Amino acid sequence: MRAGRITTARRTRGVFIATGVGAGIVVLIALGLFLPLLGFLAGATASTAGLIPFPTLSVTLVTLVGVVIVAGLLLLALTRRRTGVAIVWVVLAVLVALAVTVFPLVAMASGSAERASDIAPLIGELWGRLTGGA
Repeated sequence: MRAGRITTARRTRGVFIATGVGAGIVVLIALGLFLPLLGFLAGATASTAGLIPFPTLSVTLVTLVGVVIVAGLLLLALTRRRTGVAIVWVVLAVLVALAVTVFPLVAMASGSAERASDIAPLIGELWGRLTGGA
């Protein structure tokens, strides 16, 4: 090896293919699952005049953190020299993208359950007033 010459190991074609396929799957998850789910949940909140709470702040924060983590995992996959290691990073990126997609649904269901427990005593009181009970 000559002095002053920087040598770098070439990445196999499989690394580029794995990262490209992973990025494509993540984009499909975002466009085909995440955005329609957010639209549906926001529509459900709007149609019930806010009775079903939509946790905007937590969904936004989880989405932003998820985007950073997924981008980092795909970048890690791209910088690996072995295809097998790159595939592991890509699979992790896809799993994180799926977790970020499911979070708004879980958060909204949790908020709705809390709201339902707050509304039950109110409904009981109103029923008592209507029926003339104590």
